[in-house]
Amino acid sequence: MSGQRAHRLAARRAERRRAARRGAMVAVASAVVAVGTVTGMMSAFDDGRGSDEARPDVTSSPLLQPLPGVPTPSPSKTSASPSPSLSPSKAKPSPKPSKSASTKPRTEPVSVQLYRHPESQVLDWVRDHRDDPRRPLIESRIADRPAAVWFADYTPSNITARVRAVTSAGSAKDRVPVVVPYAISNRDCGGASQGGAPDLGAYDGWIDKFAAGLGSEEVIVVLEPDAIAQSDCLSEGDRAARFASLARAGRVLKAANPKARVYFDAGHSDWNTPEKQAGLLRRAGAASAASSDGIFSNVSNFNRTGDEISYVRRTLDALDGPASLGAVIDTSRNGNGAPADGEWCDPAGRKLGQAPTMSTGEARIDAYLWVKLPGESDGCKGAPGTFTPDYAYDLAR
Repeated sequence: MSGQRAHRLAARRAERRRAARRGAMVAVASAVVAVGTVTGMMSAFDDGRGSDEARPDVTSSPLLQPLPGVPTPSPSKTSASPSPSLSPSKAKPSPKPSKSASTKPRTEPVSVQLYRHPESQVLDWVRDHRDDPRRPLIESRIADRPAAVWFADYTPSNITARVRAVTSAGSAKDRVPVVVPYAISNRDCGGASQGGAPDLGAYDGWIDKFAAGLGSEEVIVVLEPDAIAQSDCLSEGDRAARFASLARAGRVLKAANPKARVYFDAGHSDWNTPEKQAGLLRRAGAASAASSDGIFSNVSNFNRTGDEISYVRRTLDALDGPASLGAVIDTSRNGNGAPADGEWCDPAGRKLGQAPTMSTGEARIDAYLWVKLPGESDGCKGAPGTFTPDYAYDLAR
């Protein structure tokens, strides 16, 4: 997302603070804030090898900047692309009890353990810096954790082989990979993470090839971060076309692998209201079991897990889909919550959140994931999307 969003978000928060001080009910008109953050993610980019070479390369990931809090991808040798970035969280009234809060957690987790892909910037750094005093902590608290693998480049010729390299490796270890297709046309509204397919027809073809690499075992698909929550930049006609393409993508992914769990973009708790986001999600097919297993939130953001749990439950209630729909939450950098000043670019004082797991013990929360790889910079403590050991060490200690 663009820096312009960050400015809008900062303005929005400042207005809220002024309103609180006045003790008035201030309606902040048109205070749509997009906080853009440039971060890296584990992503699978084309490395120039032919489609018959399946070993994915970990490189840098797409840069996403926070909209009222948006996600950002992390680089990885599997092929790096930017991921959406976090957005500052805003104070909100205590949510009303949600219908789903009383629902028992799912008893059939996707699998026992998530897959840790062996190619990433942090693993490269650990291997190359065995004598660095920061290495033991970074290795045990970040490098050894499973994280998502992003596919953010539009390369139809070998996307099937590169996806298959990740999913087959996960199956061989009896682990569940997390993959992030991130190539929607007009991605990031032309912001820092712009790119993707040239048009929606091309994207549909790319998704078909992506789906062909999913295999037949369990896999979690985090479908196109920001594509729904950040769709305000599109005309109504273009938005409807994007939502139709996303709904189609969900159906194609699940038809290709019935064990795949596909989650749709819900932004995060400091962005749209649950009711507004549910309306957008419904139009994009997220309420249909034929295309969706639920929603994801907080990608590359810092909002506290408790806030996200309340938000996604209320969004699921408003979505009014099948009771089987759940949510996954990015907890990679939310240990201390979002900074009070709204800083989104490698803010100081942040900590790692809950470790990735599919056993959350929370109703309708299917998993805590590290979609954004901790330690990959938003662009302030290092080049955007690159692993920065000082930043990683600060998050981990």
